Amino acid sequence: MALDAEIRAQLTQYLQLMEGDVQIKVSAGSDAVSQDMLALVDEIVSLSSKITVERAELSRTPSFSVNRAGEDTGIVFAGIPLGHEFTSLVLALLQASGRPPKVEQDLIDQIKGIRGEYRFETYVSLSCHNCPDVVQALNIMSVLNAGISHTMIDGAAYKDEVESKNVMAVPSVYLNGEFFGSGRMSLEEILAKLGTAPDASELAGKDPFDVLVIGGGPSGASAAIYAARKGIRTGIVAERFGGQVMDTMGIENFISVKYTEGPKLVASLEEHVKEYGIDVMKLQRAKRLEKKELIEVELESGAVLKSKAVIVSTGARWRNVGVPGEAEFKNKGVAYCPHCDGPLFTGKDVAVIGGGNSGIEAAIDLAGIVKHVTVLEFMPELKADAVLQQRLYSLPNVTVHKNVQTKEITGTDKVDGITFIDRETGAEQHVELQGVFVQIGLVPNTDWLGDTVERSRFGEIVVDRHGATNVPGVFAAGDCTNSAYKQIIISMGSGATAALGAFDYLIRN
Repeated sequence: MALDAEIRAQLTQYLQLMEGDVQIKVSAGSDAVSQDMLALVDEIVSLSSKITVERAELSRTPSFSVNRAGEDTGIVFAGIPLGHEFTSLVLALLQASGRPPKVEQDLIDQIKGIRGEYRFETYVSLSCHNCPDVVQALNIMSVLNAGISHTMIDGAAYKDEVESKNVMAVPSVYLNGEFFGSGRMSLEEILAKLGTAPDASELAGKDPFDVLVIGGGPSGASAAIYAARKGIRTGIVAERFGGQVMDTMGIENFISVKYTEGPKLVASLEEHVKEYGIDVMKLQRAKRLEKKELIEVELESGAVLKSKAVIVSTGARWRNVGVPGEAEFKNKGVAYCPHCDGPLFTGKDVAVIGGGNSGIEAAIDLAGIVKHVTVLEFMPELKADAVLQQRLYSLPNVTVHKNVQTKEITGTDKVDGITFIDRETGAEQHVELQGVFVQIGLVPNTDWLGDTVERSRFGEIVVDRHGATNVPGVFAAGDCTNSAYKQIIISMGSGATAALGAFDYLIRN
């Protein structure tokens, strides 16, 4: 396996940043994956005099470990870390060489303070754009703490293992042989699950803000930057920085940037936010908002933050179908990300619920790897763009059912079928399959507000042209509002509008 010229040139440049020697231990057999893995390792070794390789017997074959010279760092790649995981490999080489990871000091202290033996294993697919965050976070923990080890396992290379554990969503993380968590997790979230998160009292003692932004997506980041540039005390409180954009694969309509990916855009947003000394409080979910002399925001952790003005930018989440079996079989055949979880259904039968652009794009992508795709659309006609429909109907392994209502997702320990009803005739039909991908739009994250601010019948916060709500001092921006369109660039603009509106409110009050 040879790297293409562009990737090879980039890798050569990155490896020049290595600070010390690295030893790669390889466990390989005679199979094709092992041979490709050996070719990759040999090519990496040829690019730097600081990297050596030796054959070894690891717990999985094919696999290889990345270590400081003479020391076991606990980082193992089982399979070939290309695709989205190639960056994980590069970072592992740099960090094992002694180059410090780009992590805040308080997180480093938390990691180093963990006591005990923690053996993490993460099942990934190389097309998953959520997986590298988890892999890289656990690799960092392995580098910084000798009691922690981590193995990345490519599900395509270890199909039997994936089947035996019923892994039907990636990333899926196991700790000491027991299921730990699934889906994107940041380093902060992993540490919180281990019980090392900061105490809520640290938040409760904060001085009041001039502007407090609730939510860390594009609109929240934009609002915070615009507020901070006015020289006022600004904070962001968010469950996770980046919001739903972290789950977005390709972005091709962000003006002036021909193509980027969600995690890359979020990393740039966070870096920009940090330039302004904004107080970013992660892993915090808002529970209640109340207008008093100041506006009080109570968090689920129990802490109460106060601010002169608040900008709500809590975004939206995937809409659930709300039928029996959906919640029971989530990550057991019910999925929401075809890019991440699609490869786990290679050669199987799946359904896609939803005939809009996202649903039809998912069906087209899945048709290239699964045996058959059944598309279910509630309305009499598909809502997707004509060019997507034309592509869909050209595929031989896709069946489309329009004007149908999903009744139930069936299964025992995992999905085995879906039942739907023809809305015109009332006839019921059941299709046997192994996976269901839900793609039916978004619902705003505003339930926690109750009747505090005016919301539309869809739950969207009603705002005026300044981003103001019906509550003085409370503004809103992004996908949680009644904006006509839900787009990243529109969310950013509305965040800036809300921040300028909030600043104008502070001047006048």
